[in-house]
Amino acid sequence: MDIFSVIAFLGGLAFFLYGMSMLGDGLSRASGGKMEKILEKLTNNRIKAVLLGAGVTAVIQSSSATTVMVVGFVNAGIMKLNQAVGLIMGANIGTTATSWILSLTGIEGSNFFLKMLKPTSFAPILAIIGAFILMFAKSEKKKNVATIMVGFAILMSGMTAMSNAVEPLAEVPEFGQILVKFANPVAGVLAGMIITAVIQSSSASVGILQALCATGNVTYGLAIPIIMGQNIGTCITAIMSAIGANKNAKRAAAIHLYFNLIGTVVCLILFYGINVFVHFDFLTDAIGPANIAIIHSVFNIFTTVLLLPFGNQLVKLAQLTVGNHEEKEVSDEMQIPVLDERFLERPAVAAEYSYVAAKRMAYLSRESLLSSLELFDQYDDKKAERITELEETVDQYEDKIGSYLVQLSSKTLSDTDSRSMTMLLHCIGDFERISDHAVSLMRSAKEMKEKDLHFSEHADAEMSVFRAAVKDIVDTAFSAFVTDNVKEAKKVESLEDVIDDINIQVRNRHVRRLQEGRCTIQLGFILSDMCTDMERISDHCSNISAYQVQQHDSEYDPHAYSNEIRDHEDFRQQREKYRELYELP
Repeated sequence: MDIFSVIAFLGGLAFFLYGMSMLGDGLSRASGGKMEKILEKLTNNRIKAVLLGAGVTAVIQSSSATTVMVVGFVNAGIMKLNQAVGLIMGANIGTTATSWILSLTGIEGSNFFLKMLKPTSFAPILAIIGAFILMFAKSEKKKNVATIMVGFAILMSGMTAMSNAVEPLAEVPEFGQILVKFANPVAGVLAGMIITAVIQSSSASVGILQALCATGNVTYGLAIPIIMGQNIGTCITAIMSAIGANKNAKRAAAIHLYFNLIGTVVCLILFYGINVFVHFDFLTDAIGPANIAIIHSVFNIFTTVLLLPFGNQLVKLAQLTVGNHEEKEVSDEMQIPVLDERFLERPAVAAEYSYVAAKRMAYLSRESLLSSLELFDQYDDKKAERITELEETVDQYEDKIGSYLVQLSSKTLSDTDSRSMTMLLHCIGDFERISDHAVSLMRSAKEMKEKDLHFSEHADAEMSVFRAAVKDIVDTAFSAFVTDNVKEAKKVESLEDVIDDINIQVRNRHVRRLQEGRCTIQLGFILSDMCTDMERISDHCSNISAYQVQQHDSEYDPHAYSNEIRDHEDFRQQREKYRELYELP
């Protein structure tokens, strides 16, 4: 094997890694991000979690990507540590799908259909069709399918190139002697672990091992410990992703490491312990790509079955390793979310992740507003301080979510994710403005308390109706946003129309009372400020719901939506219901 063979091998490895990345990206985009988003569905059923982890990993073709996302979800408080265990185990099973695909290189036979299953036969056909679609198709879905085809073709071409490059090593006695040294279980595990840690992909390192099968020098005794070591080496990606994350995220990475480490130790002891008494003759036989895939799958499935009942113990072990003292929960309402940059490489997940953070922001903004309205019934200094704290927190949410969405905008987004991102950018601004108005209302209530001012009986009754209508529109708009209920969102505009009328009526009645000497100028200023704040709050609620309804359209124009919806009979009927419900006394 000369220098040109080494270059050919490295070139094949480069094609292999690029093809794997391209294939995974294409599969991910073709699924519309749905496969990754499934990981966010919190489930206490660990078996379902294993199946979810295996399925998602098989689709995106990377256990590293799955475990990195799981670490990120734990870091964000979206997922609890106990719920991450099953997904991590499932990811190890799902990653074996790649080795089965690569085992196609070992197919032999003169039958036409068998020949067509060989990568050297169908990879060029996939590349031609995929390239043609990429050049001429305009549909995003078609381009995603084409990306999968081209990625698969490049992956298989790289695998073939590696196999062809190492084939001459079969005639080199020194190469066989070197491989024999790695037949030692400990040496084999270390070799597999180091190679996988360097290239950060167990699928790629298994592919290299399958390519080396072309030399005929790779035996079962050599492959088995290397495969076990490869599963430990792949943990490096999750460990690196946990750097700078919170303790629970680091514990999730530790669980991934302990799962593979314990599984390897147990399997080595069992396999070689039995070998002492039984003496497996096949250990010296040459192994093929398909047999490597079988061993890879058996090891991960066995380890999962073995450790699944001890998931809680793995969590406790990780907690002991990364510190067992209590820390503030990330899900605490006042905790600013850590918008993890590791998700930016998976735009569908990043967009969904931003939506989760925006929902938290909405809860805080709503609490701030409702608390400020309650102060007019009974003023409370602690509640007033809480409103100020909430407003400051909401401001930080807007800054962090906005910055994250700007970063996300530089990535390749699907049309759906792009519209979702645009909606969130608009909505977080409205949430922030609502919390600002909540502070303004709080100050009005505080002024009335400090100066011992009281509205007249009529004015107080009118403002009570006004506040009730505003509370209703906030509840409706925010509930629709959090639950993504478009039908509920459409009710907001009719209530906003009624609130506009209430605002005009309350102001007109106040002017009459002022002219009749039944109200003071000082109270008039406070009432005017309150009316302005509450009317604008309803406007922001209208904007939030309009953006939510229109997110499937190409244009974002809440004013156009407001004008358009007024022509609908449903709008008019809903408006009449609200008018009857919030009729001023």
